[in-house]
Amino acid sequence: QLQASGGGLVQAGGSLNLSCAASGNIFSINLMGWHRQGPANQHELVAGITSGGTTNYADAVKGRFTISRDNAKNTVYLQMNSLKPEDTAVYYCAYDLRRYTYTPIQRYWGQGTLVTVSS
Repeated sequence: QLQASGGGLVQAGGSLNLSCAASGNIFSINLMGWHRQGPANQHELVAGITSGGTTNYADAVKGRFTISRDNAKNTVYLQMNSLKPEDTAVYYCAYDLRRYTYTPIQRYWGQGTLVTVSS
């Protein structure tokens, strides 16, 4: 189970920090990421981070958002600065993880947290 938190209402130019923690038995986590779904139902990958710490970002958020992970806590963070109204969306975390040594890697999704940026 993934539990996301940190969303809310913020004015343009403001900041928010999202977090997502995984619970249950986890053998390994390969990829952690944040996706978002906007008012027009457009879905996009916002940022991802591998187990080795390699990151990638959507062009729309480069230079403003920073993804990081705490492997000891099975938690991923998304620091969002200089927020814009077009960043308004429901943000979902997703993990590609293996529960046990004998199970395949599967993608798990968090429940989503709403970020609203007012102009």
